[in-house]
Amino acid sequence: MVRKAVLPVAGLGTRSLPATKAVPKEMLPLVDKPAIQYLVEECSRAGLDDVLFVTSAGKSALEDHFDRIPGLEAELEAKGKDGELKAVRSLAELAEIHSVRQPQPLGLGHAVLMAAEHVGDDSFAVLLGDDIVDPSTPFLERMVETHERTGRPVIALMEVEPEGASLYGIANVQPTDRHDEFLVTDMVEKPPPDEAPSNLAIIGRYVLPSGIFQALRDTPPGRGGEIQLTDALATLAADEPLVGIRVDAPRYDVGDKLGFVTATISLAAEREDLGPGLLAWLRGFMAEHDDGGAGGPPS
Repeated sequence: MVRKAVLPVAGLGTRSLPATKAVPKEMLPLVDKPAIQYLVEECSRAGLDDVLFVTSAGKSALEDHFDRIPGLEAELEAKGKDGELKAVRSLAELAEIHSVRQPQPLGLGHAVLMAAEHVGDDSFAVLLGDDIVDPSTPFLERMVETHERTGRPVIALMEVEPEGASLYGIANVQPTDRHDEFLVTDMVEKPPPDEAPSNLAIIGRYVLPSGIFQALRDTPPGRGGEIQLTDALATLAADEPLVGIRVDAPRYDVGDKLGFVTATISLAAEREDLGPGLLAWLRGFMAEHDDGGAGGPPS
């Protein structure tokens, strides 16, 4: 049974500067929750109650967010703010949070390899902090179930336009008789559009056996001296195809500024307390925009 998850969160968040100069990018709020909380909640829903952060200097806020803060809890209780009190207390109950430092930025593969001692011989999930999958879908649960059924590494895939292939690792796939499920025989990192083996890009969700660690140890550093997870997965795929599952729900790249804004609006629109008012304002804003007006904040 898969119980452990590894979240590589050591990156500097340079795509989101200047907001991330002093604040970890994973702590930037999407509505009223930091991005990292969406990931840990996703793990919890999938039954992954042991979460390891692979961090770097300046990232202690991530662990603090999931810890108890007695002074804050006492103040909320004294003021009768029961909803807020329940929300902050529940964070410590989502999962057991652990952390390990990645001393140098030597690539995603190296970050995953930092988890070897904690994970041991268990299978585990990897979730990348820039990828937020719509919380209403049990996509990670399906990935875990597929790994437990097949025993193979499982990777998440997303359809991309041909011109976008050079931004992703692209999978070479064979169809199966299961909906949105493929056998992955090879992967090509950021190919030119005319050399992409498919239109299915690898995104930031993986469920992997512990054997990936030896493959990573055997993987030589590539461009920039970094160890690529894609290269190690390609090694495993050469022995036996991996399983790829096409994501069937909205996915947001919150490391990209436009993706972050889109995610914030989309997640807020789905909420009962915010959605109706936000959608009403958006309709008015778009009407003014279409008419050449400037638009303005909600009144």
